[in-house]
Amino acid sequence: MIARLNKGTTKGKKVFIADNAVVIGDVTLGDDSSIWYNVVLRGDVERIEIGGCTNVQDGSVIHVTKDKYPTILKDCVTIGHSVTLHGCTIENNVLVGIGSIILDNSVIGENSIVAAGSLVPPNKTYEPGSLIMGSPAKAIKKLSDAEIQSIRDYADRYVMYKNVYLDRK
Repeated sequence: MIARLNKGTTKGKKVFIADNAVVIGDVTLGDDSSIWYNVVLRGDVERIEIGGCTNVQDGSVIHVTKDKYPTILKDCVTIGHSVTLHGCTIENNVLVGIGSIILDNSVIGENSIVAAGSLVPPNKTYEPGSLIMGSPAKAIKKLSDAEIQSIRDYADRYVMYKNVYLDRK
C-alpha cells in the first residue's frame, strides 16, 4: 500500500513493492530497488531515500525523526529481515544483518557489514569497510576484498529476485 502524505512517494524504474508493504509520505525509491513483505517505510515527518539496487527485506521498519533526521539508504544496500532503521544514513554497498537496529544520526560507512542483531546507538559514525557488531555495536575489523564483494553479490541477487516477482505480475 502506498499512502499519499505530504510530498508522496517517488518510484524509479523496475521497483518492486510487495502487496502488503506500507509506504507512507515522502519516500523516494531508486531504480531496481525492492521493498519486501510486511515492510513499513514511514516518511511521514521527514524523508526516506532508498537508492538504486537496494533491498529492504521482510518485516523491516524504516522511520525518521521529525524535521531533524531523514533515513537515507544509498545504492546497493541490503537490509536484512526485521531490521529497524531510524533517522540514519547507510552509505553505498552495505549489508545490515537480520534483526539489527540503527538509531538517529548514525552513519554506516560504505562497503560495511552490520552483523545480525547489532544495536547501533545514536550519533555513531563507522569508517568504510568495517565489520560492525554487538550491542552497543563496535567496528571490530576491516573487511577483506572478498567480503566487500559479497555485499554487492547480495544486492545483485535481490535485483534478480525482484525481477522474477515483477515478471509474474
